[in-house]
Parts: sequence; structure tokens; C-alpha cells
Amino acid sequence: MPEQQLEEGRREGNGGARPEPLRDHDAPAERTTKEPVSPAGPATKSRTPLRVGIGLVVLAVAALLWWLHARKFEDTDDAQVDGYITAVSPRVPGTVVRVLVEDNQTVKQGDLLVELDSADLEVAMAQALAAEAQAEAAVAEEQPTVSITATSNRAAVQSADDEVANAEADLEAARRELDQAVATNRFAQQQKQRAVQLLASNTVPQAEYDQRSSAADVTLAAVASAQKHVDQRRARLQTAQARLVEARANAPRQLVARAAGVSVRQANLELARAQLRQAQLNLGYAKVVAPLDGIIGKRSVNVGDRVQPGQQLMSLTQNGELWVTANFRETQVERMQQGQHASVHVDAIDRDYDGVVDSFAGATGSRYSLLPPENASGNYVKVVQRIPVRIKLRPGQPEMERLRPGMSAEPKVRVR
Repeated sequence: MPEQQLEEGRREGNGGARPEPLRDHDAPAERTTKEPVSPAGPATKSRTPLRVGIGLVVLAVAALLWWLHARKFEDTDDAQVDGYITAVSPRVPGTVVRVLVEDNQTVKQGDLLVELDSADLEVAMAQALAAEAQAEAAVAEEQPTVSITATSNRAAVQSADDEVANAEADLEAARRELDQAVATNRFAQQQKQRAVQLLASNTVPQAEYDQRSSAADVTLAAVASAQKHVDQRRARLQTAQARLVEARANAPRQLVARAAGVSVRQANLELARAQLRQAQLNLGYAKVVAPLDGIIGKRSVNVGDRVQPGQQLMSLTQNGELWVTANFRETQVERMQQGQHASVHVDAIDRDYDGVVDSFAGATGSRYSLLPPENASGNYVKVVQRIPVRIKLRPGQPEMERLRPGMSAEPKVRVR
């Protein structure tokens, strides 16, 4: 009976395989080895569900902790490093004589990039210099006429004023002569009337009557002459007064006209100086320099090319100020606000950078596209839109000089 039990134990330990024949000298050893294993089998089986349960609980707690932590952040892989790219173009037409940069070359602000032929621009500046000299001469010629005209006007007014005063004096003298002639004529007429009466009474001879009558006629003629003289002096006074009024009225007008002429000459001089300044600027524009620090790219100009103002010669990437443009889904920006902390992972460098949410776009990305959707013209389909969010990187972080616009990035914004 014990041998049968030992046989069954061997079968269980060998997974049901046929056991080897039992040897006499092996029996005690087998009996000693298998006896403690047999009672341990049921205990091990009873602990296995407990371990599985503990593992599931740990996984559930870990998943809960991960969810509680992950709900504090919003992330996206639809993002890229962004920056300003300046189109370098000439400001004057010309022929390229030198190109001093190549693609991917780093330049500083003020470095010479392209040089144009300046012969035509030098001729234009010489013409502007001559025009300025002519304008200065015209101003110098016209400017003294203002003071001359002012002096002449004052003299004309003074002369007219003196003429009026003389005419008034002559008129006054003529009036006195008229008064005297009238008084003399009145006395002569009275003497003539007495002579008529005395002649009628034969008191005076005919000769005395004739003498008094002639004297009366002479004084009457003198009155008429004096009256005419007064009228002439009055007319001369009116003429002098009219000249005085005209001189006083025309003097300021002539002065204004002269001053206006000087202003025109001065304006022409200012125009000539402005044209000279423009010619000098154009001559300086023959040398195209870097407006900012950056890296040259997309160079499309060569020696001998004829270029025009505004024609793009190359691009200049400004690597001094970079940011990240992240296109979050509209459902992700509910709790996102300006100033929130963000972590940005750049794939090309395999490094994380700190930043803050700087601003939100004024419209969704689809509205800024070349052909924005128009839901009113067809069947409406609701699609989750994306809002461009600008994330500003904190300066002074390692290897930021390696960042380039267009690099893929994965930002994560802490929203809780």
C-alpha cells in the first residue's frame, strides 16, 4: 500500500509520465524528498488568486493616479517651432555686381549681402546737387526784393500823403483868394450902385460912373477866376487823396506778392534738397544689407541679374526670437488661459523647453486658410476645429540656438 501511494506521487510529479522502476537503494531517498512537497501544493494554489487581485488593485490605483495627473494637462502633436522670416529685397532698380552670402550662412545686422551698380544713381545725385544750387540762387535773388518793396511802398505812401497835404494847403489858399475876391466884388458892386444913383441926380460925372462900373466888372471877373481856382485845387486834392488811398491799399499787397514769390523760391529749394536727400538714399540703397541678425536661405540672385524694387532676393530667418505655434482642438482650450505654464518637447533636439501661453489666434486655422469652408453653401458637417495658440519660450535655455522654424514640437500646457 505505501508503494502504491509512492507510485501515484511519482506520476503526479512527472506530469503523468511513466515512472522508472523503483530500486531498493533509491526508495528511502525518494520517500524523504517527496513527502514535504506533497502538502505544499494546495497552499500555493490558494495564494495565486490573492496575488492577481493585489495586482489588479495596484493597476487600478496607478491608472487612477495617472488620470488624476493627466487631466491637469492639455497636449497636442500638431505644433511646430515658429519664427519671423524676412524677405530681403532691393529698394532701387539696378544690376547686381556682387553677391556676398550663400544659403545657410549666418549674418549680423548691417552685413553687406548684395551690391548693385551705382553709376546711374551717382548721375541722379549730381543732377539733384545742381537743382539744389539753382534753387538756392533763386532764393538769394528774390529775397532782397521784399525789403526793397517795403521801402518803396513806404516812400510811395509818404509821397502821396505829402501831396495831399500840399493840395489841402493850395485849396485853403484858393478859398482865401475867393473870399477876398468876393469881398472886393461886393464893395465894387456897392460903389457901382451908388454911382448909378449919383449919376441919376447929376452928382457925379459920367466918367466916374464908368470907372466904378468897370471896377465892378473886374471884381466880378476876379470872383469867377478865384472860384475856378478853388475848383482846380479841390480836384487836385481829390486826386492826391485817391493816390494816397491807392498807395496805402497796394503797399501791403505788393509786399505780400513779393513775400509769396520768396516763399515759392524757398519751397523750390526745399524740394531740391528733398530730391538730393532721396538721391543720396538711393545711392546708399545700392548696397543691400542685412536688416537683422539671422540665417540666409532661398537665395535667388546672382551677379549680372537685373533686379527691381520689391523683388525677393533671399530670405532671412530671424533666430533671435522664436515661439511655438500649437494647434489645439477647440475642446482643449476651455480651461487654457494666457500666462499658463507649458512644456515643449522638440523632436529634432530631443529636449524639453519651458514656456508660457502667450496668446490665442483670432480665428480657427480653417478660417485663415486660402479657401475657408462655407457651411452655408452645402451640407453642414460638424468637425472639431483647431485653435492656433502661441507659446512663448523662456529665454536663456540650453541649445535654443539650434531651434529652427518648422521643427516639430509637442507642447503640454498645465490647465489646472
